[in-house]
Amino acid sequence: MLFVSAAERGHGLGGALLRYGVERCGVRSVAVNEQNPLARGFYEHMGFTAVRRTELDEPGRPYPLAYMELE
Repeated sequence: MLFVSAAERGHGLGGALLRYGVERCGVRSVAVNEQNPLARGFYEHMGFTAVRRTELDEPGRPYPLAYMELE
């Protein structure tokens, strides 16, 4: 999971962390809570595309997820 505080958004920290994950750790997919459109927009901006969605999160709670993969 990647979280950046609201006060720090827009300064490139999230992008730098994600690039590190992609380049150094092989991150190619993410699950994004659809109730967080800013997060989904961030991942789309970084080159991820939604490939599927679920109505429930992984523990079975009613939080829809978008599963996204790097293009």
